[in-house]
Amino acid sequence: MDTSILSGIFASPWDILRSLLDIVIVAYVFYRILRWISGTRAEQLLRGLILLLLFSLAANYLRLDMVKWLVEKVWIVFAITIPIVFQPELRRLLEQIGRGSFFAGSNIEMEEYESIINEIVDAVAVLSRNQVGALIIFTRETGIGEYLESGVLLDSLVSSGLLVNIFVPNSPLHDGACIISGGRIQKASCFLPLSDNPGLDKELGTRHRAGLGITEVSDALALMVSEETGTISLAKEGQLQRYLDTRSLKELLRKDLLLQEKWSDTVRRRWADEFKTTKQNNRS
Repeated sequence: MDTSILSGIFASPWDILRSLLDIVIVAYVFYRILRWISGTRAEQLLRGLILLLLFSLAANYLRLDMVKWLVEKVWIVFAITIPIVFQPELRRLLEQIGRGSFFAGSNIEMEEYESIINEIVDAVAVLSRNQVGALIIFTRETGIGEYLESGVLLDSLVSSGLLVNIFVPNSPLHDGACIISGGRIQKASCFLPLSDNPGLDKELGTRHRAGLGITEVSDALALMVSEETGTISLAKEGQLQRYLDTRSLKELLRKDLLLQEKWSDTVRRRWADEFKTTKQNNRS
C-alpha cells in the first residue's frame, strides 16, 4: 500500500486541522477574487486565460511542438500586458487589501454608502428641481458587465457635483445611464436593455423603460429623474416607485444598499409570490 495513503490515514489531528485551514483560506481568497471581478473586464480576461491554459495543456499532451512554442510566447505577452491594461483594477485590489475590506466582506464597503447616498440624494434634488433627466444604476450582487460595453469608463468617486455635471443637457455623457458599482462611478453614457412589459404606463419614456429593463434581468437598482416633470422614481425587480421626495428616496436607498437582500433570496421570494398569485387566480 502506498505510504502516502497510510500517512494520510494516520495523520495527527493537528495535521488534519492545518490542511483544512489551508484549503478554507485558499477557497475564500478565490471566492473573493471571483466576486471582485464579477461583471468587469477582468472576468472576460479570466475566461480567456482559462481557455488558453486548457489549449496549452492539450498541446502539451498531444506533443504539438510548434503550438507549444506559440502558446509560450502568448503567455509572455500576457505577463507583460496584463499589469499595464488592468492597472486601475490592480490598484483598487491593493487598496482594498490595505484597508482590510477585501477580506472583511461587504459590510465595511456598505459603511461607505452612508456618505455616498447623501451625495446621490443631493444631486438628485438639484436635477429634479431643474428638470434635468437622469438615469443612475446601482449594481449589487449580479454583474451587468455585458450591458456596459457602450459606456465611457470613469472609475471615480461619487460626488453630487460630478453627477449633476454628467447629466447636464448637451454634455458628452448626459445621454444614457450612469453606473455606480462598489461605491464608485464606474461608467457613464451606458445604453441598457428596454423593458418589454406591455403593462407599463404609456407616458413612461426611454429612460424609465431602460431603468426597468435592467432591474428585470438583474438585482440592480435604477434611479430615474424625469426630464419633463422632474419626478423622482426608483425601480427594483421590475417594479417602479414614482413621485418620491428626497427623504423617501434616501430611506429606500439605505434600505436596499445598506441592508441589501441576497439575489438568491430575492428570486426565491419572487417565485413564491408568483406561485401564490397563480394559486389565488386559479381558486377564483
